[in-house]
Amino acid sequence: MFRSVLIKQRFIRFSPTRTIQRAMSKSESEWKAVLTPAQFRVLREGGTEAPYVGEYTDTPASDVGYYECAGCHAPLYKANTKFKAHCGWPAFYEALPGAIKVYRDESHGMVREEMRCATCDGHLGHIFKGEGYQTPTDERHCVNSISIKFNPEDPKPKA
Repeated sequence: MFRSVLIKQRFIRFSPTRTIQRAMSKSESEWKAVLTPAQFRVLREGGTEAPYVGEYTDTPASDVGYYECAGCHAPLYKANTKFKAHCGWPAFYEALPGAIKVYRDESHGMVREEMRCATCDGHLGHIFKGEGYQTPTDERHCVNSISIKFNPEDPKPKA
């Protein structure tokens, strides 16, 4: 059973199994002023970029740096948790503690785990488990390239 909720003059459909707690620190017009149209579609409207076109799809893992949210610059993933999944989007096996929130996603006739930035609630992608990748968590965090930016520095801990 789905119901619609009006949030900031925008309808969002969700199932009763998902609790929406929007950290709307910016209005829709403020987000549109700081994001490209493509970033807005993915981060704020929950879209997905086409496979194999994103900036970070084929970049290797690195021992230094981290990936941050393209919307709010919050650290999300250590660069050394990135791996080649050959799925068309950047893949990571583990987020930084407290960096993402996970919700049940029943859209498109599937049951998945959607991940969103814990700071700005931007849509990042989905988590898939038990696919057999040889990673410490056996998880694939399938992230839209347009939702993240690489930062060559060490991530700063949350205050």
